[in-house]
Amino acid sequence: MSDGGLVRNAGEGVNPKTAGWTYLSFRTVGCRADEILAGETGADETALIWLGGRAEVDGFGQVGGRDDVFSGLPSALLLPPGASFTLRALTPLHLAIVSAPAESAPAARLIRPEDMRVEMRGTGVTQRKIHWILSEKEPAARLLLVEVLTPAGHWSTYPPHKHDEHTPGVERALEELYYYRFNPEQGFAFQGIYTKPSPSPLAGEGRGGGSPLNVSIRAHHDDLVLVPRGYHVVSAAPGYDCYYLNAMAGAVREWLFTTDPDHEWLMDWKKT
Repeated sequence: MSDGGLVRNAGEGVNPKTAGWTYLSFRTVGCRADEILAGETGADETALIWLGGRAEVDGFGQVGGRDDVFSGLPSALLLPPGASFTLRALTPLHLAIVSAPAESAPAARLIRPEDMRVEMRGTGVTQRKIHWILSEKEPAARLLLVEVLTPAGHWSTYPPHKHDEHTPGVERALEELYYYRFNPEQGFAFQGIYTKPSPSPLAGEGRGGGSPLNVSIRAHHDDLVLVPRGYHVVSAAPGYDCYYLNAMAGAVREWLFTTDPDHEWLMDWKKT
């Protein structure tokens, strides 16, 4: 089954034009020790997420520390529109840079490992660990950011859910990206993305319309997977621990989703 053009190169990244949506941009960057990385946020709220390594950041001091995504909690630098950043890598450095357009945003701030809210979600073979980098409880204009570590052989993003329609109090339309890493690196996971016929022509506005979508993606190390709409679910292959970084953004910064009614009876966790 085709991946529907939803798998992209993380280093090349995506933006609203290349992704065919409105908000999210994403790319990964690698730096050698002593290399300088500088940039400007332009009209976007922008987050730099430390996947691995340490850097000296102008105005914030030393940031980072974990060797890779499987060996500790992340750090992140959240910047408003119209800001700039300069950092010098102290070790080999691996960053994810996520952005979305915003008219205004809170002042620049550093999110340190001790600021992370860690959550265990699911039971048995659906248990996984959540690192909330930037939930809707924290101040931001547009971005929602979370890391998920799924043990080998476990399911994640489970039961399948969607957030592609604006139905106040029930669901908010949020574009979403998955950036994958595996341990060992030759590992993989399957990600399913699918739509179902709307139960009512009066369903809320959003991205839920369009042609039917039913794809099964074999996600590999360093893959970037787009979720433009539909229900989605992940299954990590036995023998390979799975990491993914989720980035979400939409018109309303509220994580409200609809679980696939066929599988709602399997919901064993509550949104916190």
